[in-house]
Amino acid sequence: MESGTEETVAIIGLGYVGLPLLLRCSEAGFRVIGIDADPDKTEALRAGRSYLAHIDSRRVAGLAKAGAEFSTDCASVADADVVVLCLPTPLDEHLQPDLSFVTDTLDAIAPHVRAGQLLSLESTTYPGTTEEEVCARVAARGFTVGEDVFVVYSPEREDPGNAAFTTRTVPKVVGGATPACLERGVAFYSRVVDQVVPVSSLRAAEMTKLLENIHRAVNIGLVNEMKMVADAMDIDIHEVIDAASTKPFGFVPYRPGPGLGGHCIPIDPFYLSWKAREFGVDTRFIELAGQVNHAMPGWVVSKVSEALNAHGKPVKGSRILILGIAYKKNVDDMRETPAAEVMKLLAERGAVLSYSDPHVPRFKPMRRYRFDLESVPLSAETLAAQDCVVLVTDHDAFDYELIGRASELIVDTRGRFRGGAPGVVAA
Repeated sequence: MESGTEETVAIIGLGYVGLPLLLRCSEAGFRVIGIDADPDKTEALRAGRSYLAHIDSRRVAGLAKAGAEFSTDCASVADADVVVLCLPTPLDEHLQPDLSFVTDTLDAIAPHVRAGQLLSLESTTYPGTTEEEVCARVAARGFTVGEDVFVVYSPEREDPGNAAFTTRTVPKVVGGATPACLERGVAFYSRVVDQVVPVSSLRAAEMTKLLENIHRAVNIGLVNEMKMVADAMDIDIHEVIDAASTKPFGFVPYRPGPGLGGHCIPIDPFYLSWKAREFGVDTRFIELAGQVNHAMPGWVVSKVSEALNAHGKPVKGSRILILGIAYKKNVDDMRETPAAEVMKLLAERGAVLSYSDPHVPRFKPMRRYRFDLESVPLSAETLAAQDCVVLVTDHDAFDYELIGRASELIVDTRGRFRGGAPGVVAA
Protein backbone atom coordinates (compact mmCIF):
# COMPACT_ATOMS: atom_id res chain seq x y z
CA MET A 1 0.00 0.00 0.00
CA GLU A 2 2.08 2.84 -1.26
CA SER A 3 1.29 6.34 -0.12
CA GLY A 4 -0.81 8.22 -2.65
CA THR A 5 -2.51 5.17 -4.16
CA GLU A 6 -6.26 5.25 -3.81
CA GLU A 7 -7.52 2.03 -2.36
CA THR A 8 -10.94 1.17 -1.02
CA VAL A 9 -11.62 0.42 2.64
CA ALA A 10 -14.91 -1.13 3.72
CA ILE A 11 -15.76 -0.75 7.39
CA ILE A 12 -18.52 -2.92 8.80
CA GLY A 13 -20.19 -1.57 11.92
CA LEU A 14 -20.53 2.21 12.04
CA GLY A 15 -20.83 2.80 15.75
CA TYR A 16 -18.47 4.37 18.27
CA VAL A 17 -15.48 2.56 16.73
CA GLY A 18 -16.38 2.18 13.07
CA LEU A 19 -17.53 5.72 12.31
CA PRO A 20 -14.38 7.47 13.63
CA LEU A 21 -12.25 4.97 11.72
CA LEU A 22 -14.27 5.55 8.55
CA LEU A 23 -13.74 9.29 8.88
CA ARG A 24 -10.02 8.88 9.47
CA CYS A 25 -9.59 6.50 6.51
CA SER A 26 -11.34 8.99 4.25
CA GLU A 27 -9.16 11.82 5.54
CA ALA A 28 -6.09 9.65 4.86
CA GLY A 29 -7.03 9.41 1.19
CA PHE A 30 -8.82 6.08 1.02
CA ARG A 31 -12.07 5.61 -0.82
CA VAL A 32 -14.42 4.32 1.86
CA ILE A 33 -17.52 2.15 2.04
CA GLY A 34 -19.48 2.22 5.28
CA ILE A 35 -21.63 -0.82 6.00
CA ASP A 36 -24.11 -1.16 8.85
CA ALA A 37 -27.23 -3.26 9.39
CA ASP A 38 -29.06 -0.20 10.70
CA PRO A 39 -30.52 1.75 7.75
CA ASP A 40 -31.03 4.81 9.96
CA LYS A 41 -27.26 5.12 10.28
CA THR A 42 -26.51 4.78 6.58
CA GLU A 43 -29.28 7.25 5.72
CA ALA A 44 -27.92 9.74 8.24
CA LEU A 45 -24.44 9.44 6.77
CA ARG A 46 -25.74 9.95 3.23
CA ALA A 47 -27.42 13.10 4.49
CA GLY A 48 -24.17 14.27 6.10
CA ARG A 49 -25.59 13.98 9.60
CA SER A 50 -23.78 12.56 12.62
CA TYR A 51 -25.67 10.36 15.07
CA LEU A 52 -22.90 10.39 17.68
CA ALA A 53 -22.77 13.37 20.01
CA HIS A 54 -18.98 13.65 20.04
CA ILE A 55 -18.64 13.65 16.23
CA ASP A 56 -19.43 16.88 14.40
CA SER A 57 -21.80 16.61 11.44
CA ARG A 58 -19.45 18.82 9.45
CA ARG A 59 -16.91 15.99 9.43
CA VAL A 60 -19.57 13.52 8.37
CA ALA A 61 -20.68 15.82 5.54
CA GLY A 62 -17.17 15.59 4.14
CA LEU A 63 -17.57 11.86 3.55
CA ALA A 64 -20.12 12.29 0.76
CA LYS A 65 -17.99 14.99 -0.84
CA ALA A 66 -15.07 12.54 -0.88
CA GLY A 67 -17.17 9.91 -2.67
CA ALA A 68 -17.94 7.66 0.29
CA GLU A 69 -20.59 4.98 -0.15
CA PHE A 70 -22.92 3.62 2.49
CA SER A 71 -24.79 0.34 2.46
CA THR A 72 -26.63 -2.21 4.57
CA ASP A 73 -25.48 -4.99 2.20
CA CYS A 74 -22.32 -6.91 3.09
CA ALA A 75 -21.88 -7.78 -0.58
CA SER A 76 -20.32 -4.31 -0.92
CA VAL A 77 -17.06 -5.71 0.50
CA ALA A 78 -16.35 -7.22 -2.93
CA ASP A 79 -15.27 -3.74 -4.05
CA ALA A 80 -12.85 -3.24 -1.15
CA ASP A 81 -9.13 -3.82 -0.81
CA VAL A 82 -9.35 -3.69 2.98
CA VAL A 83 -12.28 -4.91 5.09
CA VAL A 84 -12.40 -3.89 8.75
CA LEU A 85 -14.89 -5.41 11.19
CA CYS A 86 -15.91 -3.10 14.06
CA LEU A 87 -18.71 -5.13 15.60
CA PRO A 88 -20.06 -5.54 19.14
CA THR A 89 -19.01 -8.56 21.18
CA PRO A 90 -21.37 -8.55 24.20
CA LEU A 91 -21.96 -11.13 26.89
CA ASP A 92 -25.05 -13.32 26.88
CA GLU A 93 -27.37 -13.71 29.84
CA HIS A 94 -24.99 -16.30 31.33
CA LEU A 95 -21.98 -13.95 31.06
CA GLN A 96 -20.60 -16.04 28.20
CA PRO A 97 -19.01 -14.43 25.11
CA ASP A 98 -21.52 -13.68 22.37
CA LEU A 99 -19.68 -13.56 19.03
CA SER A 100 -22.84 -13.75 16.94
CA PHE A 101 -22.42 -10.24 15.50
CA VAL A 102 -18.94 -11.16 14.30
CA THR A 103 -19.69 -14.69 13.08
CA ASP A 104 -22.94 -13.73 11.35
CA THR A 105 -21.15 -10.93 9.53
CA LEU A 106 -18.27 -13.18 8.55
CA ASP A 107 -20.75 -15.65 7.10
CA ALA A 108 -22.44 -12.82 5.19
CA ILE A 109 -19.21 -11.50 3.65
CA ALA A 110 -17.59 -14.89 3.01
CA PRO A 111 -19.04 -15.32 -0.53
CA HIS A 112 -17.70 -11.88 -1.46
CA VAL A 113 -14.15 -12.18 -0.11
CA ARG A 114 -11.62 -12.16 -2.93
CA ALA A 115 -7.90 -12.74 -3.35
CA GLY A 116 -5.69 -9.84 -2.40
CA GLN A 117 -7.92 -8.48 0.33
CA LEU A 118 -6.82 -7.57 3.84
CA LEU A 119 -9.31 -8.52 6.58
CA SER A 120 -8.94 -6.82 9.96
CA LEU A 121 -10.95 -7.60 13.09
CA GLU A 122 -11.07 -4.77 15.65
CA SER A 123 -13.77 -6.11 17.99
CA THR A 124 -12.67 -6.83 21.54
CA THR A 125 -12.54 -10.58 22.07
CA TYR A 126 -10.64 -13.48 23.61
CA PRO A 127 -7.29 -14.75 22.27
CA GLY A 128 -7.86 -17.20 19.44
CA THR A 129 -10.97 -15.60 17.97
CA THR A 130 -9.37 -14.24 14.80
CA GLU A 131 -7.70 -17.54 14.03
CA GLU A 132 -10.73 -19.66 14.88
CA GLU A 133 -13.38 -17.51 13.23
CA VAL A 134 -11.80 -15.32 10.56
CA CYS A 135 -8.92 -17.46 9.30
CA ALA A 136 -11.04 -20.61 9.35
CA ARG A 137 -13.68 -19.03 7.12
CA VAL A 138 -11.08 -17.71 4.72
CA ALA A 139 -9.56 -21.19 4.44
CA ALA A 140 -13.00 -22.73 3.96
CA ARG A 141 -13.41 -20.55 0.88
CA GLY A 142 -10.30 -22.14 -0.61
CA PHE A 143 -7.94 -19.24 0.07
CA THR A 144 -4.53 -19.55 1.71
CA VAL A 145 -4.15 -17.07 4.57
CA GLY A 146 -1.03 -15.00 4.06
CA GLU A 147 -0.86 -15.70 0.34
CA ASP A 148 -4.32 -15.09 -1.11
CA VAL A 149 -6.09 -13.25 1.70
CA PHE A 150 -4.37 -11.42 4.56
CA VAL A 151 -5.77 -11.45 8.11
CA VAL A 152 -4.87 -9.20 11.05
CA TYR A 153 -6.25 -8.28 14.44
CA SER A 154 -5.98 -4.67 15.59
CA PRO A 155 -7.88 -3.81 18.77
CA GLU A 156 -9.87 -0.59 18.82
CA ARG A 157 -8.75 2.10 21.25
CA GLU A 158 -11.50 4.68 20.92
CA ASP A 159 -12.37 6.81 23.93
CA PRO A 160 -15.54 8.76 23.05
CA GLY A 161 -15.57 12.28 24.38
CA ASN A 162 -11.82 12.40 25.07
CA ALA A 163 -10.64 15.42 23.11
CA ALA A 164 -6.99 14.83 24.02
CA PHE A 165 -6.73 11.76 21.78
CA THR A 166 -8.05 11.06 18.29
CA THR A 167 -8.17 8.00 16.07
CA ARG A 168 -5.04 9.26 14.37
CA THR A 169 -2.96 9.99 17.47
CA VAL A 170 -3.64 6.82 19.49
CA PRO A 171 -1.01 4.13 18.70
CA LYS A 172 -2.44 1.08 16.91
CA VAL A 173 -1.46 -2.47 17.91
CA VAL A 174 -1.47 -4.94 15.00
CA GLY A 175 -0.96 -8.71 14.97
CA GLY A 176 -0.97 -10.84 11.83
CA ALA A 177 -1.80 -14.46 11.06
CA THR A 178 1.52 -14.69 9.14
CA PRO A 179 4.49 -12.35 8.61
CA ALA A 180 3.01 -11.37 5.24
CA CYS A 181 -0.32 -10.58 6.93
CA LEU A 182 1.44 -8.42 9.51
CA GLU A 183 3.30 -6.56 6.79
CA ARG A 184 0.06 -5.78 4.97
CA GLY A 185 -1.67 -4.75 8.19
CA VAL A 186 1.15 -2.44 9.26
CA ALA A 187 1.21 -0.86 5.78
CA PHE A 188 -2.52 -0.13 5.93
CA TYR A 189 -2.69 1.24 9.46
CA SER A 190 0.49 3.30 8.96
CA ARG A 191 -1.52 5.42 6.53
CA VAL A 192 -4.30 5.84 9.08
CA VAL A 193 -2.55 6.48 12.41
CA ASP A 194 0.66 8.15 13.49
CA GLN A 195 2.16 5.11 15.21
CA VAL A 196 1.69 1.38 14.58
CA VAL A 197 2.82 -1.16 17.17
CA PRO A 198 3.34 -4.59 15.57
CA VAL A 199 3.20 -7.67 17.79
CA SER A 200 4.20 -11.25 17.09
CA SER A 201 0.79 -12.88 16.66
CA LEU A 202 -2.95 -12.51 16.48
CA ARG A 203 -3.28 -13.83 20.02
CA ALA A 204 -0.77 -11.35 21.40
CA ALA A 205 -2.78 -8.49 19.87
CA GLU A 206 -6.04 -9.91 21.23
CA MET A 207 -4.52 -10.33 24.69
CA THR A 208 -3.16 -6.78 24.60
CA LYS A 209 -6.66 -5.35 24.39
CA LEU A 210 -7.85 -7.51 27.27
CA LEU A 211 -4.91 -6.51 29.45
CA GLU A 212 -5.53 -2.82 28.82
CA ASN A 213 -9.13 -3.01 29.93
CA ILE A 214 -8.74 -5.59 32.68
CA HIS A 215 -6.01 -3.40 34.17
CA ARG A 216 -8.61 -0.66 34.49
CA ALA A 217 -11.35 -3.00 35.68
CA VAL A 218 -9.19 -4.44 38.45
CA ASN A 219 -8.04 -1.03 39.67
CA ILE A 220 -11.57 0.38 39.54
CA GLY A 221 -12.73 -2.68 41.50
CA LEU A 222 -10.03 -1.97 44.07
CA VAL A 223 -10.99 1.68 44.50
CA ASN A 224 -14.70 0.81 44.62
CA GLU A 225 -14.01 -1.61 47.44
CA MET A 226 -11.87 1.01 49.16
CA LYS A 227 -14.80 3.42 48.81
CA MET A 228 -17.08 1.05 50.71
CA VAL A 229 -14.47 0.61 53.45
CA ALA A 230 -13.92 4.36 53.66
CA ASP A 231 -17.67 4.96 53.83
CA ALA A 232 -18.00 2.56 56.77
CA MET A 233 -15.19 4.46 58.53
CA ASP A 234 -16.66 7.89 57.68
CA ILE A 235 -13.66 8.81 55.51
CA ASP A 236 -13.91 10.78 52.25
CA ILE A 237 -12.41 8.43 49.66
CA HIS A 238 -11.91 11.30 47.20
CA GLU A 239 -9.81 13.19 49.73
CA VAL A 240 -7.73 10.06 50.20
CA ILE A 241 -7.25 9.62 46.44
CA ASP A 242 -6.25 13.28 46.07
CA ALA A 243 -3.70 12.93 48.84
CA ALA A 244 -2.29 9.65 47.49
CA SER A 245 -1.99 11.23 44.03
CA THR A 246 0.64 13.63 45.33
CA LYS A 247 3.09 10.73 45.45
CA PRO A 248 5.20 11.20 42.30
CA PHE A 249 5.83 7.49 41.73
CA GLY A 250 4.20 4.11 42.25
CA PHE A 251 0.58 5.32 42.37
CA VAL A 252 -1.99 5.81 39.60
CA PRO A 253 -5.28 7.42 40.68
CA TYR A 254 -8.57 5.73 39.81
CA ARG A 255 -11.95 7.14 40.81
CA PRO A 256 -14.81 5.10 42.25
CA GLY A 257 -18.31 5.20 40.81
CA PRO A 258 -21.68 3.45 40.64
CA GLY A 259 -20.29 0.55 38.58
CA LEU A 260 -18.63 -0.04 35.25
CA GLY A 261 -20.01 0.99 31.87
CA GLY A 262 -19.07 1.03 28.22
CA HIS A 263 -18.57 -1.85 25.88
CA CYS A 264 -15.14 -3.03 27.04
CA ILE A 265 -14.31 -2.71 30.72
CA PRO A 266 -17.39 -4.48 32.17
CA ILE A 267 -17.10 -7.27 29.59
CA ASP A 268 -13.44 -8.03 28.96
CA PRO A 269 -12.70 -9.74 32.31
CA PHE A 270 -15.40 -12.31 31.55
CA TYR A 271 -14.04 -12.92 28.04
CA LEU A 272 -10.61 -13.74 29.41
CA SER A 273 -11.93 -15.79 32.32
CA TRP A 274 -14.10 -17.84 29.96
CA LYS A 275 -11.17 -18.58 27.65
CA ALA A 276 -8.73 -19.20 30.50
CA ARG A 277 -10.87 -22.06 31.78
CA GLU A 278 -10.27 -23.84 28.48
CA PHE A 279 -6.59 -23.91 29.46
CA GLY A 280 -7.26 -24.94 33.07
CA VAL A 281 -6.40 -21.52 34.50
CA ASP A 282 -8.52 -19.99 37.28
CA THR A 283 -8.57 -16.18 37.04
CA ARG A 284 -9.73 -15.58 40.61
CA PHE A 285 -8.22 -12.12 41.00
CA ILE A 286 -9.82 -10.80 37.80
CA GLU A 287 -13.19 -12.37 38.58
CA LEU A 288 -13.20 -10.91 42.10
CA ALA A 289 -12.73 -7.41 40.70
CA GLY A 290 -15.58 -8.06 38.31
CA GLN A 291 -17.82 -9.15 41.16
CA VAL A 292 -17.03 -5.98 43.13
CA ASN A 293 -17.78 -3.74 40.15
CA HIS A 294 -21.00 -5.54 39.25
CA ALA A 295 -22.19 -5.19 42.86
CA MET A 296 -21.81 -1.41 42.90
CA PRO A 297 -25.29 -0.51 41.55
CA GLY A 298 -26.82 -2.53 44.37
CA TRP A 299 -24.62 -0.73 46.89
CA VAL A 300 -25.73 2.63 45.47
CA VAL A 301 -29.39 1.62 45.82
CA SER A 302 -28.78 0.61 49.43
CA LYS A 303 -27.32 4.06 50.09
CA VAL A 304 -30.41 5.64 48.48
CA SER A 305 -32.64 3.53 50.71
CA GLU A 306 -30.68 4.50 53.82
CA ALA A 307 -30.75 8.18 52.87
CA LEU A 308 -34.52 8.14 52.33
CA ASN A 309 -35.08 6.26 55.57
CA ALA A 310 -33.11 8.95 57.40
CA HIS A 311 -35.63 11.43 55.98
CA GLY A 312 -38.55 9.28 57.12
CA LYS A 313 -39.40 7.99 53.65
CA PRO A 314 -39.39 4.50 52.06
CA VAL A 315 -38.12 3.88 48.56
CA LYS A 316 -41.60 2.76 47.52
CA GLY A 317 -43.52 5.74 46.25
CA SER A 318 -40.57 8.13 46.52
CA ARG A 319 -39.88 10.39 43.57
CA ILE A 320 -36.29 9.75 42.51
CA LEU A 321 -34.49 11.66 39.76
CA ILE A 322 -31.44 10.02 38.16
CA LEU A 323 -28.87 12.53 36.95
CA GLY A 324 -26.95 11.13 33.97
CA ILE A 325 -27.63 7.75 32.36
CA ALA A 326 -24.76 7.60 29.83
CA TYR A 327 -22.00 5.27 31.00
CA LYS A 328 -19.53 8.14 31.42
CA LYS A 329 -19.69 11.91 31.39
CA ASN A 330 -20.09 14.08 28.30
CA VAL A 331 -21.08 11.27 25.89
CA ASP A 332 -24.38 9.77 24.70
CA ASP A 333 -23.17 6.15 24.96
CA MET A 334 -25.41 3.96 27.14
CA ARG A 335 -23.69 0.62 26.55
CA GLU A 336 -23.52 -1.35 29.80
CA THR A 337 -24.28 1.81 31.78
CA PRO A 338 -24.60 1.18 35.53
CA ALA A 339 -27.41 3.75 35.58
CA ALA A 340 -29.74 1.20 33.97
CA GLU A 341 -29.18 -1.33 36.76
CA VAL A 342 -29.60 1.37 39.42
CA MET A 343 -32.91 2.35 37.81
CA LYS A 344 -34.05 -1.27 37.56
CA LEU A 345 -33.33 -1.95 41.22
CA LEU A 346 -35.09 1.23 42.33
CA ALA A 347 -38.11 0.48 40.11
CA GLU A 348 -38.36 -3.00 41.63
CA ARG A 349 -38.57 -1.33 45.04
CA GLY A 350 -41.46 0.85 43.90
CA ALA A 351 -39.68 4.15 43.26
CA VAL A 352 -41.26 6.69 40.91
CA LEU A 353 -38.40 7.32 38.50
CA SER A 354 -37.39 10.11 36.18
CA TYR A 355 -34.04 11.06 34.71
CA SER A 356 -32.17 14.00 33.27
CA ASP A 357 -29.34 13.63 30.78
CA PRO A 358 -28.50 16.35 28.24
CA HIS A 359 -26.86 13.77 25.96
CA VAL A 360 -29.61 11.12 26.04
CA PRO A 361 -32.99 12.70 25.27
CA ARG A 362 -34.84 9.39 25.51
CA PHE A 363 -34.00 6.14 27.29
CA LYS A 364 -32.70 3.80 24.61
CA PRO A 365 -34.08 0.26 24.95
CA MET A 366 -31.46 -2.26 25.99
CA ARG A 367 -31.53 -6.04 26.12
CA ARG A 368 -32.19 -6.15 29.86
CA TYR A 369 -33.57 -2.69 30.51
CA ARG A 370 -36.57 -0.84 29.13
CA PHE A 371 -37.95 2.39 30.53
CA ASP A 372 -40.49 4.54 28.73
CA LEU A 373 -38.85 7.75 29.85
CA GLU A 374 -37.59 10.98 28.34
CA SER A 375 -35.01 13.29 29.85
CA VAL A 376 -36.58 16.04 31.95
CA PRO A 377 -35.06 19.53 31.92
CA LEU A 378 -33.42 20.56 35.16
CA SER A 379 -35.03 23.42 37.02
CA ALA A 380 -35.39 24.47 40.63
CA GLU A 381 -39.01 23.29 40.52
CA THR A 382 -38.13 19.86 39.08
CA LEU A 383 -35.39 19.28 41.62
CA ALA A 384 -37.48 20.48 44.57
CA ALA A 385 -40.27 18.07 43.59
CA GLN A 386 -37.98 15.05 44.10
CA ASP A 387 -37.60 13.07 47.29
CA CYS A 388 -34.09 12.12 46.19
CA VAL A 389 -31.71 13.07 43.39
CA VAL A 390 -29.07 10.46 42.47
CA LEU A 391 -26.00 11.68 40.61
CA VAL A 392 -24.87 8.70 38.52
CA THR A 393 -23.03 10.33 35.60
CA ASP A 394 -21.43 13.70 36.27
CA HIS A 395 -21.82 15.48 32.93
CA ASP A 396 -20.12 18.86 32.78
CA ALA A 397 -23.34 20.32 31.36
CA PHE A 398 -25.16 19.93 34.69
CA ASP A 399 -25.63 23.05 36.80
CA TYR A 400 -24.23 21.69 40.06
CA GLU A 401 -24.83 24.92 41.96
CA LEU A 402 -28.53 24.68 41.07
CA ILE A 403 -28.66 20.98 41.90
CA GLY A 404 -27.06 21.52 45.28
CA ARG A 405 -29.27 24.47 46.12
CA ALA A 406 -32.66 23.14 44.96
CA SER A 407 -32.45 19.45 45.92
CA GLU A 408 -33.69 18.21 49.27
CA LEU A 409 -31.57 15.06 49.20
CA ILE A 410 -28.66 14.13 46.91
CA VAL A 411 -26.99 10.75 46.69
CA ASP A 412 -23.65 11.44 44.99
CA THR A 413 -21.83 8.51 43.36
CA ARG A 414 -19.13 10.67 41.72
CA GLY A 415 -17.80 12.94 44.44
CA ARG A 416 -19.03 16.19 42.87
CA PHE A 417 -20.60 17.40 46.13
CA ARG A 418 -17.94 17.29 48.79
CA GLY A 419 -17.11 18.94 52.07
CA GLY A 420 -20.03 17.66 54.10
CA ALA A 421 -22.71 19.66 52.27
CA PRO A 422 -26.12 19.34 53.94
CA GLY A 423 -28.50 16.96 52.24
CA VAL A 424 -25.70 15.13 50.39
CA VAL A 425 -24.93 11.45 50.89
CA ALA A 426 -21.82 9.96 49.29
CA ALA A 427 -22.35 6.64 47.53
